[in-house]
Amino acid sequence: MNVVIFGSSGMVGHGVLRACLLDGEVTRVVVVNRRPLGVTHPKLHEIIHQDYADLSAISGQLTDVDACFYPLGVSSAGKSEADYTHITYDFTLAAARTLLEHNPKLTFVYVSGEGTDSTEQGRTMWARVKGRTENALLALPMNAYMFRPGYIQPRHGAVSRTTVYRVTYALTGWLYPVLHRIAPKHTTTTEHLGRAMLAVTRQAEQKRVLYSLDINRLGA
Repeated sequence: MNVVIFGSSGMVGHGVLRACLLDGEVTRVVVVNRRPLGVTHPKLHEIIHQDYADLSAISGQLTDVDACFYPLGVSSAGKSEADYTHITYDFTLAAARTLLEHNPKLTFVYVSGEGTDSTEQGRTMWARVKGRTENALLALPMNAYMFRPGYIQPRHGAVSRTTVYRVTYALTGWLYPVLHRIAPKHTTTTEHLGRAMLAVTRQAEQKRVLYSLDINRLGA
């Protein structure tokens, strides 16, 4: 299986990349980044590209792809709805449409988050935009899965690029077993996320929107 990952330098992306490199059925892993990742592996092929809204310059390198894992995202803090939409919606749909053009049997796995608003009408800006993005992906003619994790515990060196999250994880990481026991419906790890993404490419999963319980079940 050949896969492409957008956002492999982030915390969730780290978990997905690790799962792919460790998986014996994954033969090629393409990562699209703006800066070199600093990782070498026989399976790994890195594409450096700056404009995620226009992938035409690299579309020829995005062929023969079975699955795309898309954990790329940013915090909405301090961003206007227009700017957040450009990164969250425009970038994601550009990737999906470009890949689908060359790979009609594509499986696309998008990481949004618990609280995403499928109605697109709620008061919370990020939830509306994420909901719009999910709805647009689900309307495309491909196998699309929306992952909505709650609290994500980083594993195996995964680090959040958002300062406040990074500090929170550093302070509360030791509490994760307790948090997971108290709120199993709302907690998962980067390791479970990575394995669950691979799982939905291999087995018939009727649910298209998956939460932490589903992620933990698939990634166990």
